[in-house]
Amino acid sequence: MLGGMRVVRSRRDQPEHLLADLADRPINYDPTTVGPGWLTDDHRRVLGYEQPGPPGELWCRARALVERYEFAPPELIRAHYRADAPLLGRHMVLEGHFLFAHFLMGVRVTAVVDESTPTRSHWGWSYETLTGHLERGKVDFHLHKNHTTGAVLFRATSYSNPSRTAHPLIRLGWRLFGRRTQLRFYRRIGEQMVALTASDAVVTAPTVRTAPRRSGVTIIDAG
Repeated sequence: MLGGMRVVRSRRDQPEHLLADLADRPINYDPTTVGPGWLTDDHRRVLGYEQPGPPGELWCRARALVERYEFAPPELIRAHYRADAPLLGRHMVLEGHFLFAHFLMGVRVTAVVDESTPTRSHWGWSYETLTGHLERGKVDFHLHKNHTTGAVLFRATSYSNPSRTAHPLIRLGWRLFGRRTQLRFYRRIGEQMVALTASDAVVTAPTVRTAPRRSGVTIIDAG
C-alpha cells in the first residue's frame, strides 16, 4: 500500500472493478480552497471553419469525439466507463501509463454545458477528481463555434494540485515528471482533435478499443 493506493500486478479486469467502486466516492477537494499554489491550464485549438451560422458537420464530428473521450492519446491515457451511462454523472476510470506502471484513477462528470445564442454555440463537459486520485482538481473539455466566422474551437481548461494523501514517493515522482506529462497531454489532445476531425480523416467503424498490453504493475487508488 502506498498512501491511499495499492500496488498490484496488472490484470485486464482492474478498471472494471474500480469503476464499480466509484459511485460512493466523494470529490477529493474543496473548490473554495482553489487558489495560489494550484496549477491552471488553458489550451485552445482551432479545428477548422464551417459555413457561418449554427453548427455543421465539423462541429458534429468534434462533439462526438469529445463526448466519448476519444480524443485522448492512447499512449498516455485511456478512459473506461459504461457506454449506457448518461454523460452528466458518468463515472470514469482513467488509466495512465508511465514506464512500466499503469495508474488507475477515478473521476466523475459533474457539469455539462449546452448553450446557443444568435452569435455562438458552446457545448462541453467537466470532470472532477474523486477520493484516491493522484491529483485534485477539475478539467473542462469544451467546443465553441463563432457563427459569424464559422470557426470551431476546442478548448481544454483545468486547475489541479497533487493529492495530499498520495505516498511521498508518488508525490516525488509527480514533482519530477507530472507537469511535463500534463503539458504533453494537452498538446496531444489538441493534435488528436485536429487529426480526427479533418474532413479527409480515415474513419474506423465501428470504433475498436484494443485492450492495452498488461505488463508490470498497476497502481490503483484505494479510496
